[in-house]
Amino acid sequence: MPPKPEILAAFEAAKGFMPVDEGLALYAAAEEAAALGPLLEVGTYCGRSTLLLAAAAREAGTTAVTVDHHRGSEEQQPGWEYHDPSVVDDDPGVGRMDTLPTFRRTLYKAGLEPHVIAIVGRSPQVAAVWGTPVGLVFIDGGHTDEHANADYEGWAPHVVPGGLLVIHDVFPDPADGGQAPYRVYLRALESGEFAEVSVTRSLRVLRRVAGPRAA
Repeated sequence: MPPKPEILAAFEAAKGFMPVDEGLALYAAAEEAAALGPLLEVGTYCGRSTLLLAAAAREAGTTAVTVDHHRGSEEQQPGWEYHDPSVVDDDPGVGRMDTLPTFRRTLYKAGLEPHVIAIVGRSPQVAAVWGTPVGLVFIDGGHTDEHANADYEGWAPHVVPGGLLVIHDVFPDPADGGQAPYRVYLRALESGEFAEVSVTRSLRVLRRVAGPRAA
C-alpha cells in the first residue's frame, strides 16, 4: 500500500532531493522489510526519506534508525551544486552546515518523532559498534568511493536473510551522475549475497539471498 496522504504530503514538502516515484519505491521496500526488523538509513540530510521509513516502521510496530553527522556530504558544501545556505549554522563561531535542526522539525511536524532513533555520527564509527540485525539498510550517504564503500561494508552485513539493501543515486551512465553508488550496487550483486528486486529510476532494491562471506 502507498503511504498515507498526509505522509506523502509531508515528504513532498520536506527539504531534500528524492523524487516521488523513488520515494514510493522506498516506502514499499520499507513496508515489506519492517516485518523482519528495524529499518536503517545512512544519510539523513533533512529527513525527507526518513519520513517514509518512519511511517512504515510505525505501521509495523518497529523503529527507523537514521545515521548522519549532519554536516553535509561533499557535494553540499559551499561552492558546490547542492549547497543550501539555509542549513548553515549562522553562529560566527561555527559557520558550518547543520541539517539536524531542520531534520528534527521535519519529523516533529509529521508526528513521527517517536518512531525514529536519530544517531548523530559518522557512518563507519557507528557501524563499528552496531550489533542489531535489521530488516532494511538504505544507503544514501556520501557519494565518493571512500564513503559509499564504507557504508556498504559497515552496514550490509547487518541485513537479515530475506531483508533488503536499498541503494540510492545509482547511475549506470556517468553523464547522469556520480559512479560510486553504482559501483557499490555492482559490488553487492557480484558478492552473491544480494539479488535485485526492483529498479525505480536511480533507486535499486536488493534482497539478501545468502549470508555475509567469512572475512
